[in-house]
Amino acid sequence: MIDNQPKKTKAFIAGVNLNDPNFDYYMTELRELTLANNLDVVGQASQKAENIVAGTYFGVGKLNQIKNMARELHAKTLVINDELSPTQIRNIESMTKLKVLDRTELILEIFSNRARSRQAKLQVQLARLQYELPRLHPSENNLDQQRGSGGASGGFANRGSGETKLELNRRTIGKQISAIKKELKDISKQEEIKSARRNNSRLPQVALVGYTNAGKSTTMNELLNVFSDEASKKQVFEKNMLFATLDTSVRRIDLKDDLSFILSDTVGFISKLPHNLIESFKATLQEAKDADLIINVVDASDHNMVQMIKTTQKVLDELKITNVPMITAYNKADLTDRNYPQIEGNDILYSAKDPESIKQLADLIVKKVFDNYEKVNLVLPLSDGKNLAYLHEYGQILNEDFKDDGVHVTVRLSPKDLEKFKTANCNNKLNTFS
Repeated sequence: MIDNQPKKTKAFIAGVNLNDPNFDYYMTELRELTLANNLDVVGQASQKAENIVAGTYFGVGKLNQIKNMARELHAKTLVINDELSPTQIRNIESMTKLKVLDRTELILEIFSNRARSRQAKLQVQLARLQYELPRLHPSENNLDQQRGSGGASGGFANRGSGETKLELNRRTIGKQISAIKKELKDISKQEEIKSARRNNSRLPQVALVGYTNAGKSTTMNELLNVFSDEASKKQVFEKNMLFATLDTSVRRIDLKDDLSFILSDTVGFISKLPHNLIESFKATLQEAKDADLIINVVDASDHNMVQMIKTTQKVLDELKITNVPMITAYNKADLTDRNYPQIEGNDILYSAKDPESIKQLADLIVKKVFDNYEKVNLVLPLSDGKNLAYLHEYGQILNEDFKDDGVHVTVRLSPKDLEKFKTANCNNKLNTFS
């Protein structure tokens, strides 16, 4: 059988360890990122040092060792664990004859390949341009910048042409950045309108956050499978790879007892996420900022899960997403030797592929989200179809009885809606259950 699949480019990964206790974790992460970028990792190397070498990142001896190791393994690309300066990239490429990708550009490439929506594509493009702008260099211009033989004026004229070209490139990128920011602002306004509509619906907002590939999308899909009659039409994309999706998905989950909430699946996090990407994806993560409850999904089978929790919390802090109630959901328990599902306080150990786990997760969500809801008796005039329709749409109807004196409704209401009906001038009798 003939394999028509194109051969993957072989890559060698490397990094400098500045006595960082998390270095091995970051290198494991770098390997996964490299694989996610459709490269074949054939080897790796590291160097312990007190400081980064300014011009070459590694010491010269280590660079020569990497060059020889990569050549023996037929590697064409060298992936570095940190963000490099333009000078470091040029020097390493010159000394090793390998294409160099630093960690930031690697993540940008992955995001570029994964982006599907217009918003995600623009956000990635913006981050890439912001990454490239300070890396422009006169030596990259297609102009002759050697001094001429006709004296100083000729030499300065040529150099000036090069500088003019450089400034032109900077202005061009600057204009592109401004245009993208404007378009993203317009899209953001549209998303804010959608978000405002969801907020006005009075339905609680629940956001899935966490490390990439922890199982957020699988959790959403299984909640739909267990509680929705049309789950297949609402499924979100899921795959066992880093950054399988960059777009926020929003679905309504209808539970038993007429309890409903809005669930959003946000872009995953990773260590050393480039700052430009964090800035670019603030709008995408707005759902988490507006949430009544955040579910931090963690891969319980990964021995680096403590570091992953810290990574997620760090990104949430950078986005100023604080003071939002949180559930820590330890997923993939089926890959461990622990019994599941089990709940302890605000934590749950579960498997997103296990229906019983999903039901217990839903019970925990209900406990956290609907704890401040109140069950009340209302008597609406028979002619008050507007408020009755509102209760059906945004409340949780527990009992409804049409009588001669009006519609007797037992309903569970949010604090906002409870206040709405208390102050409504519609001659309703309102009694709160004890």
